[in-house]
Amino acid sequence: MVKLDETPLPGVGMRYDFDSRSGKRVGVITHRDGRREIFVARRDDPDACAESIVLADDEAEAVADLLGGSSVTRRLETSMQDIQGLAMDWLPLPDTSPFVGELLGSTMMRTRTGTSIVAVMRGQQAVPAPGPELTFERGDVVVVVGTAPGIRQAAALLRGTP
Repeated sequence: MVKLDETPLPGVGMRYDFDSRSGKRVGVITHRDGRREIFVARRDDPDACAESIVLADDEAEAVADLLGGSSVTRRLETSMQDIQGLAMDWLPLPDTSPFVGELLGSTMMRTRTGTSIVAVMRGQQAVPAPGPELTFERGDVVVVVGTAPGIRQAAALLRGTP
């Protein structure tokens, strides 16, 4: 059984890595903006990255499919911070979302899911406490807070599959 290490990277996202049988440290960094980065490092110095590849969303999906999906993939999809019933997650707004170009208020997020949108990440900029007049753009990452089931409903709503 492979021991997977998870490390929060404040302001960046999460790092997931493990020691491979080949003697290398292999991992993925999931950025809050939805990017995925695969890296290989030395086992004795996991911060000394030997190689790193940033993948676009479709490339990350292709690699996941090629690897047959795994517990790692499922964990990345459901990564949330649970604190005594409170969950928070960064949800990339898909290009196919019905809310691209629409006002935040049109989601009726709190009414539909019980979650609150506390920020929108737009590129490297944060829009904290956005009002209902904010217009969603392609590439936005929506930061939501609520219960874990509410977060799952929010993700489905933003995908257009509630």
